[in-house]
Amino acid sequence: MKKLIAALLVLCLAGIMTAAVAEDQLETVQARGKIIFATEGNWAPWTFYDEEGNRAGFDIEVAQAVAAKMGLEAEFVDVEWSGIFAGIEVGRYDTAANGVDVTEERSQKYDFTTPYCFNRVALVVRNDNEAIKSFEDLEGRVTANSPGSTYMTIGESYGATVMEVEALSETMALVISGRADATINAIDSFNDYMKEQPDAPLMIAAVSEDYTPVAFPLRKDGSENLLAAINQAIEDLRADGTLAAISVKYFGVDITAE
Repeated sequence: MKKLIAALLVLCLAGIMTAAVAEDQLETVQARGKIIFATEGNWAPWTFYDEEGNRAGFDIEVAQAVAAKMGLEAEFVDVEWSGIFAGIEVGRYDTAANGVDVTEERSQKYDFTTPYCFNRVALVVRNDNEAIKSFEDLEGRVTANSPGSTYMTIGESYGATVMEVEALSETMALVISGRADATINAIDSFNDYMKEQPDAPLMIAAVSEDYTPVAFPLRKDGSENLLAAINQAIEDLRADGTLAAISVKYFGVDITAE
């Protein structure tokens, strides 16, 4: 019986070691010939569908350029924000192209690549709101944001109650209707929204002082080689001006350098 148990343990350990070797994420994507990116597809100008129904956006083109530098294709899967990280953890997606802010909490669970852009956060309210002029004024107020997002965390840190919604258009609609007092989002996303909806009764009440780095998150197991390969691709794209050109195309300015 002891010999049987010992043999089973050896087989289990061998299986674990084999799985660990097979888990090298770079080898996985190279064998597949593509990197699978999770993305929302409804957060312009980062990730969205154009009038012809084609996938577009800053994150989309950066991801495509990174994959191409690595000799791979980029495949995108539309996912609600709340499901992106869970999908990465179980290996359903290799990473996410969705303006993912690098935070200390996330860095404990995921390996982040070199930042490919830097984001500033805007506090958005109705244009007749005179009560909220700073993030500190969110105490006791209601904000609308995606569950688990950086913006939700910011709202809660200032004492706000957060209504959980997925799409940018929903958050703006809640503020316009008065069901939410404010929303927190990337300043570039708000500016893009106002280009499409110039009559929307909204305004920016405050903007964060600091920029937040945006990068691709990877699950930690076996990520070392894939991380290095993506980092090299990002640096090459920054050096040859590709990142800056994509940024200017979608934002009108270069947000790829601090």
